[in-house]
Amino acid sequence: MHYRAVETTDEYVARLETGADWRAEIESLADAVDADAAWFTALGAVQDAELWFYDQDECAYEPIEFDEPLEVASCVGNVSLLEDERFAHTHVVLSGPDGNAVAGHLNEATVWAGEVHMRVFDEPLEREHDETTDLDLWL
Repeated sequence: MHYRAVETTDEYVARLETGADWRAEIESLADAVDADAAWFTALGAVQDAELWFYDQDECAYEPIEFDEPLEVASCVGNVSLLEDERFAHTHVVLSGPDGNAVAGHLNEATVWAGEVHMRVFDEPLEREHDETTDLDLWL
């Protein structure tokens, strides 16, 4: 296990713009507040979504697409540097009108309405390729 203590500097709340990309909005917030590392939670609704499921045997993401309005029942993630760019690693639980839920790694989604809370860390976090999982993980 790799770990270290983190100190937080600032906290922000933001409203995501209708019609924008959900994850890109979170990355834009990180850019605006100069956050190279952060933790965030969010909620709201999206007009469509593409989730990714990571196949551990194939070491590859499998897309799952939804072309319908969905509630964002839960969204959690972190911001860190990936190839010198701010990257919002985002996981969501989405629900439809029947109350059934789907969950996974959020690749993209069109915002209908969204609110985010971001807690910024004092020092940057960077991602580096991990041979075992074939994922970009924190150093």
